[in-house]
Amino acid sequence: MVRLADVFEQVAGSEAPVRFRAYDGSSAGRPDAEITMVVRTPVAVNYLAQAPGALGLARAYVSGHLDLEGDMYTALASMWDMASSDEIPLSQRLKMLRAVGWVKLVNRVPPPPQEMRRTRLLGRGLRRHTKGRDAEAISHHYDVSNAFYEMVLGPSMAYTCAAYPAEDATLEQAQFHKHDLVARKLGLTEGMRLLDVGCGWGGMVMHAAEHYGVRAIGVTLSKQQAEWAQKTIAERGLGELAEVRHLDYRDVPEGNFDAVSSIGLTEHIGKANLPAYFSSLYAKLRPGGRLLNHCITRARDDEPSMNADGVINRYVFPDGELEAPGYLVSRMTDAGFEVRHLENLREHYAKTLTHWCANLDERWDDAVAEVGRGTARVWRLYMAGSRLGFERNVVQLHQILGVKLGERAASGFELRPRFEPDTGG
Repeated sequence: MVRLADVFEQVAGSEAPVRFRAYDGSSAGRPDAEITMVVRTPVAVNYLAQAPGALGLARAYVSGHLDLEGDMYTALASMWDMASSDEIPLSQRLKMLRAVGWVKLVNRVPPPPQEMRRTRLLGRGLRRHTKGRDAEAISHHYDVSNAFYEMVLGPSMAYTCAAYPAEDATLEQAQFHKHDLVARKLGLTEGMRLLDVGCGWGGMVMHAAEHYGVRAIGVTLSKQQAEWAQKTIAERGLGELAEVRHLDYRDVPEGNFDAVSSIGLTEHIGKANLPAYFSSLYAKLRPGGRLLNHCITRARDDEPSMNADGVINRYVFPDGELEAPGYLVSRMTDAGFEVRHLENLREHYAKTLTHWCANLDERWDDAVAEVGRGTARVWRLYMAGSRLGFERNVVQLHQILGVKLGERAASGFELRPRFEPDTGG
């Protein structure tokens, strides 16, 4: 019988920076490695045989049949090449199967319940990015538990990239600075009207109302987010200016807004729908009004927009699609916007995720009690992997500022606008 440790060495190499231990008593790897991969049951081997690479590892980890001892980020950084490989020779697959007598390719183990497979959506006859399917996909990710999100995100409840004014800034300082950066780019002043699409828990809506005297409407497809936001708006005495609705952005009846912010929504729109998306936001603005589009982007335009069978799409963002910044700029200009400013906050998102990961680890037992071990494991894996992705330039975060030009192409911008506050330096 082939030992699992022997299979591990053939797949990962004898010098792999990860220690390996299995239920059959075998072990391999460097004794001084910071990370240990523990295969607890034959089910983990079955998952890896069915889906070699990142998906199989994710399934085995989320279900608890495989463990990683040590810091998750360090584990993923150490296993970067192993975890991203989707091609393991058939001969090595067969060795995996022979290592555990009962495991056969025909004995397929169903994925963990946390996985949102395409059949769960397609089986209901919902085409991608229809209103019904978008609502279900958003609910899968955001209607987890407000209490859980509070543990991870902290008091700001901002589930988007922060903007760090300094290396030593706290997460709360950075999230405040992000909202203020958006407000400054939009040129918000007292009495203006703001529409925030995909508003989450209403952080931008409340910031604009409280600090700029703006009348702000936010919309989200998550019922839990809308309820939490409306309760918080009332508690902070902002009800005269701020409102969050459980509503699709396509169904907002009002128009003629002075500004529109879209912070973390574009990833859910879908490539085919981007022209209509930007055109609809353009139509919501008065002449001279501005749009700030803040979203995750991919580093290259010649790569696929989405991986429907990937870990992120199956476990975190069903139907998510990322575009390169140049593509987004082109679609904005096609819709009528003049693009005035573009900024990449890639390193800021890596720092944001570092703070979120630390929050989850600090409240791990509470998080497991709130959402269950499987869901908590999804988040630990996803956030550590995302941090690595931003650090290694697999993904980026762009803010793109556009304006709906006024009469005679008036933009309303200063010749050299400054979006950062004057610190007196």
